[in-house]
Amino acid sequence: MSVAIVCASHTPLMYRGPASNETEQRVRTAFEQLGAFVKAFEPDYVIQFAPDHFNGFFYDLMPSFCVGAGAVSLGDWGGGTGPLDVPEQTALALVDHVRSEDFDVAVSYRMPVDHGFVQMWEAVLGDFKSVPILPIFVNAAAPPIPTYRRARQLGESVGRFATKSGKRVLFAASGGLSHDPPLPSIKDAPPEVRERLINGRHPSPEAKQAREKRVLEAAALAEAGKGPCKPLNPKWDEEIMEILRSGQIWRADALDTDHVRETAGRGANEVLAWVSAFAALGAGGKFTMEQEFYEAIPGWITGMAMMAASQVDTSH
Repeated sequence: MSVAIVCASHTPLMYRGPASNETEQRVRTAFEQLGAFVKAFEPDYVIQFAPDHFNGFFYDLMPSFCVGAGAVSLGDWGGGTGPLDVPEQTALALVDHVRSEDFDVAVSYRMPVDHGFVQMWEAVLGDFKSVPILPIFVNAAAPPIPTYRRARQLGESVGRFATKSGKRVLFAASGGLSHDPPLPSIKDAPPEVRERLINGRHPSPEAKQAREKRVLEAAALAEAGKGPCKPLNPKWDEEIMEILRSGQIWRADALDTDHVRETAGRGANEVLAWVSAFAALGAGGKFTMEQEFYEAIPGWITGMAMMAASQVDTSH
């Protein structure tokens, strides 16, 4: 048995929003380094925690957590489409394990996933189909969302499952860090937006184009230091990365989801996925950081971060 982790921010604006050539190259290089780490680790499969952006999950039924026994990429923002290589029997065994530890997760045999899941693999490996992925959706966009404590506890349970499996398991997370995309709230949404948040499946090409246009316009304003998006918060980002690299993942329990949203933006609670993944790694014992990258990129509306770590071998 051996476990490791890779985490990366995602953004639909990656290489599309305003950023210098130098910034883009630094991001590409960091993803290439993550790819080398993943290939060297040679995982039997990946357990990935990631959010959605009202592309696959909606308010007609919004779980806190959902395990995919099968998954299909929606291909938003130009990503690839089609089924992920999900190890179905392993996913169902994982569900039984977390149920035995009092987690009532939802299950999907055809989980729709957006760029929140697949973009990092297209950046890291060139294709999300090149490695078996067991996806776990973490609701980070549609309040009420789970607490950081609960996300940590679920991650630890998943980590105990992986530790017992005898497999080489790579944990992964995607999202955040500070991140304030133009995402509407159902509390004050007009009727047509409210309906999209409740059941926005299968949008028309015109609706998708209008949504992308809004995001690209927000990116141009963010690059110019103007609203509507909150400015990035590199100080908060560093505090989060410090908690993760410390191995003291329980410190994230003190994070309040409403305060995170106010401090670091409407997408910042995607860090819930990172907390789950690092908690899973920590459940197997001590770990050592292997790679880190961070750059605040206003035109991509995200604090762009990457982290990789591997478990310390204590068998000798």
